[in-house]
Amino acid sequence: MLKRDCKHFPGDRPCSFHKSTGIKCDDCPHYEPVNFKILIIKLDAVGDVLRTTCILPGLKEKYPVSHITWLTRSNAKEIFFNNQFVDRVLTIETNETNYFLLSEEFDLVLNLDSSPVSSAICSSVKGKEKLGYALDEKGKVYPINPEAEEWFIMGAFDDVKKKNTRTYQSIILKIARIKTNNYPIIINLSDKEKEFAEKFLQQYKIDKSKKVVGLNTGAGPRWKFKSWTLDGFESLIKMLLDKTDFYIFLYGGPFEKDRNEYLSNLNSDRVIDTGTENSLREFFALVNLCDLLVTGDTLAMHAATALGKKIIALFGPTSANEIEDYGLITKIQSDLDCLVCYKMDCDFDPNCMNSIKPEQVYQKIIELMKE
Repeated sequence: MLKRDCKHFPGDRPCSFHKSTGIKCDDCPHYEPVNFKILIIKLDAVGDVLRTTCILPGLKEKYPVSHITWLTRSNAKEIFFNNQFVDRVLTIETNETNYFLLSEEFDLVLNLDSSPVSSAICSSVKGKEKLGYALDEKGKVYPINPEAEEWFIMGAFDDVKKKNTRTYQSIILKIARIKTNNYPIIINLSDKEKEFAEKFLQQYKIDKSKKVVGLNTGAGPRWKFKSWTLDGFESLIKMLLDKTDFYIFLYGGPFEKDRNEYLSNLNSDRVIDTGTENSLREFFALVNLCDLLVTGDTLAMHAATALGKKIIALFGPTSANEIEDYGLITKIQSDLDCLVCYKMDCDFDPNCMNSIKPEQVYQKIIELMKE
């Protein structure tokens, strides 16, 4: 008898187990009925979506037989490749997504974005229980449950955000009513992705006996002062070239293309530009090659954390307190009073980033590489 309630049955074709072995439902040991459906809404931004994967182990502990759907944007979809906790990823840009959300009912809806778009989606879908944020009849966002109020207030008032001492992970887990200490950020690299990284090492004839320091040199177009200065990176690279035998891998996206090309020309043998047009998964695989990463508060920082790398994180306009360090992150920030301003631009001089000195970062690299 066909068991159409099984999570592995797609509806319009045989499941993977039948295709590979010919087994049918009555005798199948892989049968898993969909008894508890969860919808997670987390759209923006890619780095935030990645770090929010910390809720997944706790959700599975609380709801072990659940079926989890994650709604996000298409630029974050690759985050969930090879993720054993998420059964389905829907993207907001895809027309078919609307039909799924209109047709289905969920036992639990978690909207962890207080944006009007994600809150409107939360209000529109059918859910027996909803947590996080929704949109009222007047089109205004509101926190659904008391646990969501704290993060909502922080999003409204910069001074409250600045005073916060709790990490994002602890706040989000509280909103989702998950009691757990098991909250890793999740990236599971596939064998193919690891092979891609290995071929990169071979292409550049990297001596694997030597350490690799990664420098993530930018932060994209929105947060100019999440990025350290070009002069800072250049001075740091010269110190590393002069005083160590480390390789230096440069990371970034399209906005860092010119910067990374310039820095790689400081020494073409030891300063390697990993490319700025990699896919998200390729980027993760390349980050996995470094022993230590220097970065701002960026996607690369969250990726390196998920991959278990040592990290030196440079903070300016955003909150260092909000970042869970997992015993991996060493935080560096200036002593300026205006830190955690959440401004997109700044005309102060000195500012939060140019006041971080290359000597300070270099010394931390040496200390951490000795551990």
